[in-house]
Amino acid sequence: MVTSQDVARLAGVSQATVSRVLQGSARVSPETRERVLSAMKQAGYHPNAAARAMRTRRAGTIGVVVADITNPFYPQLLEAVSDELGRAGQRMTLWNATGPSEAGALEAIREGAVDGLLFTTVTEMSKPLEEALQRNEPVVLLHRGLDHIGCDQVTADNVAGGRLAARYLVRAGHERIGFLRGPQSASTALHRERGFRETLDELGHSLAPELVRPGDFSHDTARAAMRELLDRPQPPSAVFCANDLTALGAVDGAISLGVRVPEDVWVVGYDDIAMAAWEAYGLTTVRQPITDMARMAVRMLIERIEDRTLPARRREFPAELVIRRSTAHTPAS
Repeated sequence: MVTSQDVARLAGVSQATVSRVLQGSARVSPETRERVLSAMKQAGYHPNAAARAMRTRRAGTIGVVVADITNPFYPQLLEAVSDELGRAGQRMTLWNATGPSEAGALEAIREGAVDGLLFTTVTEMSKPLEEALQRNEPVVLLHRGLDHIGCDQVTADNVAGGRLAARYLVRAGHERIGFLRGPQSASTALHRERGFRETLDELGHSLAPELVRPGDFSHDTARAAMRELLDRPQPPSAVFCANDLTALGAVDGAISLGVRVPEDVWVVGYDDIAMAAWEAYGLTTVRQPITDMARMAVRMLIERIEDRTLPARRREFPAELVIRRSTAHTPAS
């Protein structure tokens, strides 16, 4: 039977280092971690999870709370989280944030079934998050942050992203600009809208109320909203959407009316999910560095598990405008 000592010899490290890799310790360099994981694979070593949990008093599992899994953004985010957890020797358990499932995440951490929690969607009314923080459990917010909550958070600069979209459309000469909003309970939607509105105001192109429609980050709602906007006597010449799934719905809404994108109307999304680059859409969008955000969140959570006395940290990644066919490949000035 292959042991951790065999892995240590093969990797050229101490057995203690192998143990730290198995525990997901942040005190192991990425290069050493990769060497140990490679040695484990080469030797065919499979650690006994139950024995390790008894020895270390850790489950070796991270709980991840997600929102609407049908939104293509979340599978892409989860893939990046899963890859980073795998490199850290950790496993992942998922809970859906809708309905009673979210409370199961907190129950799992109380019972020691998971060592920490990643919330990829959260509101200030989230009871599981509130109780987890009161108990000083290891928690990191990923993607959606809360301004008044003192815990580790990893987000993109959504206000700046909204500003990028506004400047781009105004500088391209658009005056009647439409906006498909996101849910008002989501910090990401609120911050993107704030940056977009403020910049349009600064540039003298305030949003016309009749060109704004509520949304819920879904394709069908956006499709119907886009049809409403384009049916107006004076439709918008460009529409900014609070996320990419909304933008894809907007494009489909335009096509259903025989309105051409981008010849008749421009569409800009947000997130840069994989589908945005598909030739059928060629969606101009504001990119979030999803992989970098996921890696940072996992590392911060592992550090928090090892030391709960660390001060709360917040990392905000910059946004980037990615220009494609849905805005006629017109470069940003």
